Amino acid sequence: MAKEIMTSVKEQEAIKKLMVFLQEWDSAHRVARNHILDNFIRSNIGKTEPELELEFSQGASLFLARLAAWLRVTYMYSTCINKLLKSIGIFLSAASGRRYIIEFLEMGGVLMLLEILGLNHLNEEDKRESVKLLQLIADAGRKYKELICESYGVQSLAELLATCSSAEVRDEVQILLDSLGRGNPKYQNQVYSGLLAVLPCGSPHAQQLALQTLRSMQDLLEEPPPAGVAPLLAALGTTHPEVQYEAVQLLLAVASRRAPPALLPGLVALLTPPGRKARAKDPMLPPREPTLAHVQQAAAAKAIGVLAKESAEVAEELIQLKVVHGLMVAVGNLDYPLSQRNASISLEYFVRMYPFVEEHVRKAVGDTLFQLFKDCPETWYTKIDPVQAEELASNPVDSPKDMAKMQSAEGDQE
Repeated sequence: MAKEIMTSVKEQEAIKKLMVFLQEWDSAHRVARNHILDNFIRSNIGKTEPELELEFSQGASLFLARLAAWLRVTYMYSTCINKLLKSIGIFLSAASGRRYIIEFLEMGGVLMLLEILGLNHLNEEDKRESVKLLQLIADAGRKYKELICESYGVQSLAELLATCSSAEVRDEVQILLDSLGRGNPKYQNQVYSGLLAVLPCGSPHAQQLALQTLRSMQDLLEEPPPAGVAPLLAALGTTHPEVQYEAVQLLLAVASRRAPPALLPGLVALLTPPGRKARAKDPMLPPREPTLAHVQQAAAAKAIGVLAKESAEVAEELIQLKVVHGLMVAVGNLDYPLSQRNASISLEYFVRMYPFVEEHVRKAVGDTLFQLFKDCPETWYTKIDPVQAEELASNPVDSPKDMAKMQSAEGDQE
């Protein structure tokens, strides 16, 4: 009996302590609340749900409700936002604390966090904390990911990824978008489209992260959406090697599955940019700055070689799309040696694997130049003059019908 009385007294004292704490919060102004938040963060970070309930005498949810209410009132005015978000994060990250997430969502938590991402007057560290809370919510399961997507979360996150200046914020956004794209079949296409929308932005880091995430999602899609072809091919035109590398890797991943019909024709078309005119090399003149079309041409030439080596079926389809002619045009691009080098290396593969292509290229360049090509495809293009470059670009033999005839004749000889 005495033990029960002692327990009851302790409970009453704990409840009284909680009520005093909550009254102190309710009556405090901004400076005092800021101090309370400092103490709360310092004392409770990393605690589990049972530990928080013990700290708050089974009334932790009452303090969470107050934090959410103050956030709703003040986030438009940038008042202690960062500390508020960190404090809410202690609840949402607590082990066995799923109920805190549910309570926060019932108070409109997702919409508040997403609105914070779009507020220009808030600093990016505040937005980073908001993204981290959204990560905690998404990690709670599929229905929570769906709630974020239903609240136009993908659009808000993609816009933040494309426009923010902080690499740390971009990294956090990429983690969240990757999470939203997995285990969320209802909205994975929306996430994919949101990432594609990031590709034209001016941030190389954002482009790199978007391309990496798109590549990681390939295995989740039944087939890549056709709308992804144009921004992917455009990304090949970047002058940033880390972005171009990711674009090529994504292109290979897309092509290895059921590639959209426009992908290979679009890739081959990049080999022959409009307005190409060979010019004599003058050592007295500085080299021209590479154009977007030249950069795309070089990247396409490289990607084509990799694709052809990966799949004989793809290689034969590329031949039907006049890839040999396109590679020869790129070899003749005296304004951009990287195009010449990449195209030469890819062309060498087609020549080595397909005798009818070898015969076609030999006729186009002549025996002397062809022997140089066979001896060293990495450097033979340095021997090409403007006249030969024009001949490469204007060679009319390479048509699907002509190639088919040459291949057929070769088969008959066997």
